[in-house]
Amino acid sequence: MKRVAACAVAVGVLFAASSCADQGIDAAAQAEKQNLDGRGPITYVQGKDNSNVVRPLIDEWNATHPGEEVTFKEQSDQADQQHEDLVQHFQSRDSGYDVAVVDVVWTAEFAARGWLQPLEGPMAIDTSGLLPATVAGATYGDVLYAAPQTSDGALLYYRTDLMEHPPTTWDELIGACGTAQHAGIGCYAGQYAKYEGLTVNASEAINTAGGSILGPDGVTPTMNTPEVKAGLQSLVDAYRSGAIPRESVTFQEEQARQAFQSGDLLFMRNWPYAYSLMEGQGSSAVSGKFAVAPLPGKSGPGHSTLGGHSAAINVYSEHKATASDFLKFFLEKKSQAFFLSQGSLAPVRADVYDDPELIEQYPYLPTLKTSIENAVTRPVTPFYPAVTRAVQNNAYAAIKGEKTVDQAAADIQSAIAAAGS
Repeated sequence: MKRVAACAVAVGVLFAASSCADQGIDAAAQAEKQNLDGRGPITYVQGKDNSNVVRPLIDEWNATHPGEEVTFKEQSDQADQQHEDLVQHFQSRDSGYDVAVVDVVWTAEFAARGWLQPLEGPMAIDTSGLLPATVAGATYGDVLYAAPQTSDGALLYYRTDLMEHPPTTWDELIGACGTAQHAGIGCYAGQYAKYEGLTVNASEAINTAGGSILGPDGVTPTMNTPEVKAGLQSLVDAYRSGAIPRESVTFQEEQARQAFQSGDLLFMRNWPYAYSLMEGQGSSAVSGKFAVAPLPGKSGPGHSTLGGHSAAINVYSEHKATASDFLKFFLEKKSQAFFLSQGSLAPVRADVYDDPELIEQYPYLPTLKTSIENAVTRPVTPFYPAVTRAVQNNAYAAIKGEKTVDQAAADIQSAIAAAGS
């Protein structure tokens, strides 16, 4: 999709009363060509650095780049607030946010609005050593708009003291629920509260069943298919039968982790961050009693929803050459290994997952690599907020039995179509 066409879609959805010119698209197109060789101090913007990953890396950069020092602008730990902050600065054409971390679901929106510097020509980065799914998550309209920084893929956590081998298919997982019942615990939980995590979990069920929420154009909804309905039905049936415990409709990531860590679940779908918490805490009832496997699919690994973040250059930055070098610094193997060791963040470089020393330290790395390699991005669309609201509201209603799967799929289809009209 050409950037002009993308803008027309984005503005038609998000700013129906405005033209592309009114939103500064012409100015952004001009800005793309400017300051490509600009060097000097830059500001790096990211959400809260809870694990102290960013500051040591910036200190390392600053020690060897006099005159091109990086200042860290730390946002809150709330994704909505981070998004709002970026929108305000980009919309005002503020050059001060030189490099900004964007969630994979924000890339299409920001790129369509002309705010991100395309990483092509003199701004191109080498993506040959990166996991392909992470590159896809930073791409919009066949153009790379951000450098993958950290990734994420879902894992199936299972109790090794209760079963010898993990299930490889969804049917096998459901069939193993008798073991959970015999042990007096719940069988399987993911994240089914009405929030972004439900979009993630519903997308995994839909993609694993062979369906999709949107077509490749990022506009056309594709919900009225047998595959989509089969994916949603698998969650509905599991909840109705009790394989997914009733309380799971209140679970976000931490509630699911706490239930599994307390010994109350046989299986859990969650991100890699939970591994070290459950293995290392003395209060963990499952320490030494669990392992991870890829999400189960129809006949093999299922499709995790791709998580993670990318670093993008503000199209209005005055020091784009420095910004570009800083992106590449974060992609070096040493930096990527530090993201893993310091913050339990999934690297985007393939060779980190194949490092024997790191595998010894983090036994889940090969499984995580399989998860990410099979991962599917959430719908790539400039009107993602409308899409995720439609999925959350209707998938939740279907799981709870308030709507049939057919009605839920039809309602998602209609809501997406209305957003894109």
